Amino acid sequence: MPSQKPKIPALVFLENAELRAFNTLALPAIAAHLTTLSAVEQLPELCQKSEFIGRRRLILGSGSNLVFTRDFDGLVLHMAIAGRKLVGEDDRAWYVQAGAGENWHEFVTWTLGNGWPGLENLALIPGTVGAAPIQNIGAYGLEISERLHSIEAYDFVEHQSMSFKQKDCRFAYRDSLFKQEGWHLAGRLAITSVTFRLAKSWAALTRYADLASELETHGINSPSPRQIANAVITIRQRKLPDPLILPNVGSFFQNPLVDAQTAQRLAMRYPNLPRYPQSNGEVKLAAGWLIEQAGWKGRSLGPAGMYERQALVLVNHGGAGGRDIVALAEAVQAEVKQRFAIELKPEPVFV
Repeated sequence: MPSQKPKIPALVFLENAELRAFNTLALPAIAAHLTTLSAVEQLPELCQKSEFIGRRRLILGSGSNLVFTRDFDGLVLHMAIAGRKLVGEDDRAWYVQAGAGENWHEFVTWTLGNGWPGLENLALIPGTVGAAPIQNIGAYGLEISERLHSIEAYDFVEHQSMSFKQKDCRFAYRDSLFKQEGWHLAGRLAITSVTFRLAKSWAALTRYADLASELETHGINSPSPRQIANAVITIRQRKLPDPLILPNVGSFFQNPLVDAQTAQRLAMRYPNLPRYPQSNGEVKLAAGWLIEQAGWKGRSLGPAGMYERQALVLVNHGGAGGRDIVALAEAVQAEVKQRFAIELKPEPVFV
């Protein structure tokens, strides 16, 4: 008998859907319509639905990089396409693909469990695989762009699938084509899967002081990929609150990039200023340090505040709405600018 094609899951649309559970800051918001996407094959059908045609669209995974400032009068597409597999291998690398709805940390753990290192420095970052390249997530000396091979996506305007190679994505610090052009953020493009190139010539990345110190504490001089992941997890758990316990989106502000002259001028005035020279001659400053020096570490404004253990993390102490988050972010930005003449940029997307 010929094999039967897998049945495409039916699309179910919810009206006036509560979005508090779809963002890790636990902010209240209502979507006019919401549907969950669990298969690529649903996308052409979606484009024919009345709930889709002519409506604003918002694509989200776990909502770990979103700030809802009001209700959303369009269609929210909850990305839940799953799947993880090895799609290729050559003498130099493994090529590993994951569905856009896969949990990022679980995917990292899975690659390590299969003996495919390379993503260990990005362990425990919240969010989904599909959202990771939009923001070009990074931590402890590694950005996702350094491991990304290609992206598969669906264009809702042209009604066709598209492929993007790494070089097409215009990656920059916490930035990509999908943010610059607004393709994904405008609801035009749905990333459906991401493929990573994990080199077989693996080398440990331990140049960040916190990571090196954590490994040294345990007497580890030549760490394995798993040991690096465990160290990263330990550091993140020590510094960052669990969103399920204390709602947050992780680092709320980008580490600012300044020219070398500005960095030198600030260092003369503030000798303890953490500085990280970049290959292009710019210098990255530690936003958390700037915020702490401005007096905001552990300080609140209404029901929102900057976390007591890490000044870079904005938290919802309970009952905060989007306006509370915006008010606190603007207050922090104003004081940092007044003291250091540095403009802090938020990492999350405001909806």
